[in-house]
Amino acid sequence: MDSINEVLNTDIYNGTSLSDVFTLDFLASMLGNVVAAILLLLVGLFIGRWVKGRITAMSARSARLDDTLFNFLGNIARYVVLIFTTLIVLNTFGVQTTSIIAALGAAGLAVGLALQGTLSNVAAGVMIIVFRPIKLGDFITVAGVSGTVKDITLNTTELASLSNTQIIVPNSEVWGNVIENYSIYKTRRAEWTFGVGYGANLATAERVIRETIMADERSMTDPAPFIQVNALNDSSVDFLVRVWVASGDFFQFQADMKRRVKEALDENGVDIPFPTRTLHITRDEEEEATALAEPKSQLV
Repeated sequence: MDSINEVLNTDIYNGTSLSDVFTLDFLASMLGNVVAAILLLLVGLFIGRWVKGRITAMSARSARLDDTLFNFLGNIARYVVLIFTTLIVLNTFGVQTTSIIAALGAAGLAVGLALQGTLSNVAAGVMIIVFRPIKLGDFITVAGVSGTVKDITLNTTELASLSNTQIIVPNSEVWGNVIENYSIYKTRRAEWTFGVGYGANLATAERVIRETIMADERSMTDPAPFIQVNALNDSSVDFLVRVWVASGDFFQFQADMKRRVKEALDENGVDIPFPTRTLHITRDEEEEATALAEPKSQLV
């Protein structure tokens, strides 16, 4: 006990002893600061979660609002609240936050230079989320791959291919390339080229093609279909056919019509040509006469 008192009474600075520093008032003040810091952190966490919830809930008010965008904004708002809460807590302990902010800025610059590729993906992710060239559920082609958008994060965009395989595309590749979005519009134009023989009746062929395609309930009459002779090839007369259809029916509709038109043309006796090649072989008369005059070899 005497040794503890000696330590507390030891001069630490200009005659000030530890017993003078660790007074009841000082301990009470420190305890109050710790309690206040804990309460501030709890309040900050609550406010951050509440703000994020309010922002993300806004996307549920309308089907036109993108959930990904509001989730991103909600996370940003939550982190901002937590950062300000941390700075306030540090101030309660007398920490100079100005120097901390400057140090964080310098560290952020160094990290940014080291992670340029990653940050370019993050910047592209922000642009995708804010400007929304694509959204969840869209079927797109980008950077040489096609698939349905399953998730958009700050770093990557996840696609599901037609064979249901996962495709991860860096956001810089998405934002920096041409995006072909097949789901953005409600209708699409299906297009085929059907060839018939030169001996076929073109009026009959056109009637069969039109009746076959327009008999399908998926075919749209507005805009009007386009069915006209488009080219005279070496062995066929080609009809160019364009019909509008709902975007969701496009692929199956296009495949179905190829088979149905082929079967309809066959049933109506319309010839569908295919490439053929005729070879004419000639021999020189003198070579043929010489070959006939030569005696045939006999087996001995």
